Amino acid sequence: MSQESIWSERYRSAGEAYLFGTEPNRFLARRQALLLGGRTALSVADGEGRNSVWLAEQGLAVTAIEISAVAIEKARRLAAGRKVEVQFMQADMLAPGWPPAALQGGFDWVVGVFIQFVGPEWRERQFDAMKRLTAPGGRILLQGYTPKQLEYRTGGPSAVENLYTAESLREAFADWDIEELVEYEEDIVEGAGHKGRSALIGLVARKPG
Repeated sequence: MSQESIWSERYRSAGEAYLFGTEPNRFLARRQALLLGGRTALSVADGEGRNSVWLAEQGLAVTAIEISAVAIEKARRLAAGRKVEVQFMQADMLAPGWPPAALQGGFDWVVGVFIQFVGPEWRERQFDAMKRLTAPGGRILLQGYTPKQLEYRTGGPSAVENLYTAESLREAFADWDIEELVEYEEDIVEGAGHKGRSALIGLVARKPG
């Protein structure tokens, strides 16, 4: 079964509901003032559009990348209902040759929220793609779970190697300016997919200009 089929089935199983809700990720939304320092944003593994639509509502020109056709269909409905424009693209961010040259270096913000569907063997490629998408002087924003999340089981992957630590993110972005790296716990409600006490980590890193 392909990754597209797996994720589309997950989103289809939610019916008309949105698996992770329709409100933006809280770590992202709390950085609203910082985000407004840019003009363009890309949301990778965007799901059903909750983050890309919110970014567009802030006045940014937004592109969203997502592997699931079902998720994109729901995201388009969300954008239409909220009366914003988002450029939705169906793509596998881990595919050979991705991202295309037309997208590289084109975004002031590249946002990855709970994209921990790969282990260390693929994470370098995932992060490399995000880095290449970011414009010089632009930023990557990541939100993820730490290994302690396995104790809570309120969302996220079940494999510890897929989870972030501060050390692993510092290493991955050693050649960037890490402006914020914070570990914390919080009760979150993001649809049925993420609900309850959670062990979280957030990163904002700036690409050398």
